[in-house]
Amino acid sequence: MIDAMLDARHYVRAVTELGEKRPVLTSRAIYNERGMKLLDAGVRVDARMYERLVEHRLTVPVEDSLTSDPAVNGRVLRETAESLLKRWPLFAAMGERHKAREVVLAALSSLPLPTPIGFCLTLARESFPDLFEHAVLTALTAGYLAWSPVARRHDVLLACAAGLLHDLGMLYIDPVLMAPEKRLSPEQRRQLYAHPLASAMLVERHHDYPREVVSAILEHHEHLDGSGYPRGLNGEAMSPLGRILSLAEVVTAMHGRGATDPELRLSVVLRMNRHRYDQELAHVLLDLLGECAVAGASAVTGDPVAQLHAVQGLLSGWAEVVSAQEPAAVLGRTTERVAEIGRALAGAGASPEQLQWLGDDVLDRRVQAELSLIAREAAWQVRSVSRELRRRWRLEPGQAYPGALERWLAEVARVCGPLVRGGSSPEG
Repeated sequence: MIDAMLDARHYVRAVTELGEKRPVLTSRAIYNERGMKLLDAGVRVDARMYERLVEHRLTVPVEDSLTSDPAVNGRVLRETAESLLKRWPLFAAMGERHKAREVVLAALSSLPLPTPIGFCLTLARESFPDLFEHAVLTALTAGYLAWSPVARRHDVLLACAAGLLHDLGMLYIDPVLMAPEKRLSPEQRRQLYAHPLASAMLVERHHDYPREVVSAILEHHEHLDGSGYPRGLNGEAMSPLGRILSLAEVVTAMHGRGATDPELRLSVVLRMNRHRYDQELAHVLLDLLGECAVAGASAVTGDPVAQLHAVQGLLSGWAEVVSAQEPAAVLGRTTERVAEIGRALAGAGASPEQLQWLGDDVLDRRVQAELSLIAREAAWQVRSVSRELRRRWRLEPGQAYPGALERWLAEVARVCGPLVRGGSSPEG
């Protein structure tokens, strides 16, 4: 049961608050697990019903027993999508590819929407508009990535369905966790990490959606290098549609309200995380980004070239730790990750040799912004490597890390801490 995985109180709270603004009706009688009728069919649900609905275990999930008209339907989805296609250069470029545009919009507007799914989307639109727009943008992006001149329309339909429904589980988490830059406690992080499971379970109950859609929804925060969640899948363990949705999620996460320079940030992420995303799909997006007017107005803090030299110093300094012959079983994975970051920096034009070419010349604003984002992303990745290493190398009370490793970890904290705090990772 979803209620056992996430706190149904948050979902019911949102439902009853919506009932104060517009009619929310029971589509069937609601019973608790002992057979006691709690609400008749056709009853309006509002704040007065909250305690009654959360104090009992129900025979049928509450989201399967509610309706609200007018509900989200194919026409609403198409109108929302057409509006969003005009908002950012990347999506405008998608829309300019006429055949792809029509195929994706037609797929989105013809998706099956059983009453419970339609109600969940209506709840998202009315109570969490950013979440609803994110879902529609993800559907557009996934549909576009699935499209090709020889693609079956059915494949585009599946991609749009997975994109639209992938975050339904977010309706079950504490709304405060949706706030940007929210620092999460371990318990809150576990709640957030469970939402792909909840989304998949919500969709799986409806036979309108095939298994490929459910699997992709479960995988939308997985990465090819195994660094994602909830199952840490890697490589071939991820389904083709899961790879599409994982990348679409990153694209749309950067295009939320208030986003600055989303195209530039996305370009940096795609070039700095080649080990995480399907490269054939990433190149589709990079080609599309090349057609956009990519701005560069992001705030630049400090000297990005100096920051990149400092990060490169951390990567080269790892060799000293390895040469000190620390336990290979623990350090092997870190050595691989450090090498990945070095390759990513080279691919993004920020290797030590490439930085030397920049010299001390005054860089234009766009180049500074791009290098600043690359420095932040690299710092975020190095800090993540150091934290993973600390988790893998469990110290007993009174123990300390070997000298070379302790010095490296301290230097990572000194260099990366200010960079990461100066701006969240482009990957978010």
